[in-house]
Amino acid sequence: MPRFLAALAAVLMLAGPAAAEDYPNRSMVMVIPFAAGGPTDMLGRIVAARMGDILGQQIIVENVGGAGGMTGANRVKVAPPDGYQMVLGTVGTHAQVQNLIKKPLYDAATDFAPVALLAEVPLVLIVRKDLPVSNIKEFVEYTKKNQDKMSFASSGVGAAVHLGTVLLNSAIGVTVTHVPYRGSAPAMQDLQAGRVDYMTEIVSTGYPQIKGGTVKAIAMLSPQRSAILPDLPTAHEGGVNVDAYTWNAIFLPKDTPAPIIKKLHDAAVEAMKSPQVRDRLEALGVTVVTEDRMSSDYLGKFVKDEIEKWGKAIKDSGAAVD
Repeated sequence: MPRFLAALAAVLMLAGPAAAEDYPNRSMVMVIPFAAGGPTDMLGRIVAARMGDILGQQIIVENVGGAGGMTGANRVKVAPPDGYQMVLGTVGTHAQVQNLIKKPLYDAATDFAPVALLAEVPLVLIVRKDLPVSNIKEFVEYTKKNQDKMSFASSGVGAAVHLGTVLLNSAIGVTVTHVPYRGSAPAMQDLQAGRVDYMTEIVSTGYPQIKGGTVKAIAMLSPQRSAILPDLPTAHEGGVNVDAYTWNAIFLPKDTPAPIIKKLHDAAVEAMKSPQVRDRLEALGVTVVTEDRMSSDYLGKFVKDEIEKWGKAIKDSGAAVD
């Protein structure tokens, strides 16, 4: 029996490198855990196409929505750990859901193999066009004086934009009535009509209304300014310490061999360096992260930090659901 176990261990030690040598030898699947047409889907399709070219195999994008993104992520969690199914995770699927749902389908920090953090998509603070403020300092002063009669909109309880606003409200020390909608479109419509006072929105989604002048942009809720709104200051520049953004990263099932993780990671990094990828993403308001933040080790720690960060915001909002 000891000889058998030793032989088995030797085979398993060789299996990882041998599998990686051939990998990939067939098409792969990138699961987008949301419906087609949204910001995550657009980013995923751009990156998957370039990664497929680099790896010499097609990466098929499959949209698997449901349960706030958990359904698609869970499909990859239980997939064979061979590198042929990956998920494009987000702040929602791999940070917020861990605190938002009392019994999530997985532990985002331990049930996946982190591959690469790819990009961040900042949130922008927008207000009704007749709100008498024009920058973050005026917004803070006005909201502190009028918080009892103000309201903010979101695309739904627990959505990234809802929690981003909760984070902002907490940072400036106000309590404002939340008006949740079924999606960004109706929330934006009521903001344009002046029925609510403000909201935070993904910059690529809010950009058309900002440029059209139907809402007023106050500040980027990110460390840097956005490439598509370069003249709009960040909240940090106005003295408000808040970072609210969504992000995208690639994850594989737990126990995927390290050589396969590295091969996929290297392809992701090369794809994100490609001018054709960067140019298209920047046109959508997406910020490609620096290469030092793309490492698998960095992503593993980043997920744990994000779970902790958003846990406080969710607790403050009372948004947790069964």
